[in-house]
Amino acid sequence: MHLSELAAQAPEKAAVVTADGRVRVTFAELDARSRQVSRLLAGLGVGPGDHVAVLMANRPEYFEIGWGCQRRGTYWTPVNWHLNADEAGYIVRDCGATVLFASPETAQLAAQIAAQVPGLTTFAVGGDGAGLLSYHDAIAGVSAGPLPDEVEGMYFYYSSGTTGRPKGILRSWTFPPFGAGVGLEPLLAGVFGFGSDTVYLCPAPLYHAAPLGFSMGTLRLGGTVVLMERFDPVECLRAIERHKVTAVQFVPTHFVRLLKLPQEQRRAFDISSLQTIVHAAAPCPVDVKRQMIEWLGPILWEYYAGSEGNGMTVIDSPGWLARPGTVGRALAASVHIVAEDGSELPPGEDGIIYFDGAPFEYHNDPVKTASSRHERGWSTLGDVGHLDADGYLYLSDRRTDLIISGGVNIYPAEIEQALIMHPAVADVAVIGVPDAEMGQSVLAVVQLSHAVTGSPQLAADLIEHCRSQLASFKCPRSVEFVAQLPRTPTGKLQRRKLRDPRAG
Repeated sequence: MHLSELAAQAPEKAAVVTADGRVRVTFAELDARSRQVSRLLAGLGVGPGDHVAVLMANRPEYFEIGWGCQRRGTYWTPVNWHLNADEAGYIVRDCGATVLFASPETAQLAAQIAAQVPGLTTFAVGGDGAGLLSYHDAIAGVSAGPLPDEVEGMYFYYSSGTTGRPKGILRSWTFPPFGAGVGLEPLLAGVFGFGSDTVYLCPAPLYHAAPLGFSMGTLRLGGTVVLMERFDPVECLRAIERHKVTAVQFVPTHFVRLLKLPQEQRRAFDISSLQTIVHAAAPCPVDVKRQMIEWLGPILWEYYAGSEGNGMTVIDSPGWLARPGTVGRALAASVHIVAEDGSELPPGEDGIIYFDGAPFEYHNDPVKTASSRHERGWSTLGDVGHLDADGYLYLSDRRTDLIISGGVNIYPAEIEQALIMHPAVADVAVIGVPDAEMGQSVLAVVQLSHAVTGSPQLAADLIEHCRSQLASFKCPRSVEFVAQLPRTPTGKLQRRKLRDPRAG
């Protein structure tokens, strides 16, 4: 629905509330402020099809800026603010953003990026910071009146590539009149039961596609978003009780942290308002999901999809209990399991997962785009799995080399590149190893240079060396030293020979 129509119907209804209850933004306020943002962008020469970047922590202003970008018809890119200046700066440059919004937590990082990108207009939201323009001063004198000829913008997400450089996801988009939506709303309403009475808790960073998309979709349906600054299991339960939350989206790591709370702590909160729990982003251990269903009832929904939007599978709790481990059946787009030679495989056989859904392109990367395509027009995220006889999908491996830690994708090649030039390193391979809380943790397996001896101090030095070049969440949690890494005569690393013995 059109944001202004929602504001007219229920002007004083809460659109966004912080989990601690200190900040409450009504639909009337959200509508007015987003109009101001749209006019601000127009004054800067930003129009439909242009690009804006948002580098902000979880705070209510994220939504007024997002809606301002949306109703201005821009492509807007949420940027992971845990990246370093080079990594985040690459995304801002690559997407072609001319305006960047930052929050106090990210102001220093934004200033570093602004120094890299000539002509970038950068605003600090929530006060002046690092010499950036004041967002609040900028919109103070801007009209909040109705806007003519508004068209829908579109998210422009970045998904990390196997080479370490993120890739922009460009979806086919026609810029329909504002109020038409972006296609997620029918899914939220028709599958997960979201509506105007939904109170949705967002416990994850808004720079991720799912938390932002579900939050914006909740608002478009007239529901309320309860926003956490960061996930904490006790505060999560407290927020559910305080705001009578009806829906929430988690990743498996959240499940683990909630289940590790003492029983008396879990029972201390009334969370009976919960009607829907959605989870995705990483494979969920069967035992963990079973415990969540036993605790909270058969209200869990799981889906498998990517930011690329080329297809999706969904499964509810009864369906999953009948087929533990499945990620569900396809919605709209069909699933095809394909062998390395391009032929389609029968049920029960592992292969590359393809969808025949909506096309997409990887921005500025025609080679990557081509590599994601099947000759029949299907597209893949690079994951491996199989279908059963009834069409239910099971993931066997998620992008062979990919590490998923706490729901975050981490690619080994980028870490290996950061470590290989260290004087003590002759060769290096990075893999994911089982971690009871995070799902996987990052392990660097290092072949040392001649005459160098491995030690705990050297391991710590290598981790610190990595931290000097990459965001900390990407860096190894542990280091092992080996005499020789397994490589073929052609030099290809046989990564599975490292993973399998450590699979637990």
